[in-house]
Amino acid sequence: MAEAKKSTPVTGNSTVNSEKDAGKEAVMAAYSNLVEAKEHFKHAAEAAGLDLKHEASDQFLKGKAKAGELTSQANSYVHEKPLTSLGIAFAAGFLISQLYSRK
Repeated sequence: MAEAKKSTPVTGNSTVNSEKDAGKEAVMAAYSNLVEAKEHFKHAAEAAGLDLKHEASDQFLKGKAKAGELTSQANSYVHEKPLTSLGIAFAAGFLISQLYSRK
């Protein structure tokens, strides 16, 4: 019977091993670059998030101040002209009730 021969070329084995090592090094370098890029993106996202947070906080404080100012103006108007304020409130209530009563 014919016997199967196992032949491993001596020069081919060292070439395969060196290619494996080069491939492993390339994968490790790519992984290292990926981890580094991930950290850069993470820091950039955090910085952008902090900028947006500060901007939103500033807008909130401006809105809160404006609401306080308008409340103060409305209170002073009601104290200065109570009958006019009552008439305006009655008219607004009447209009709203008419809008919601029509279906």
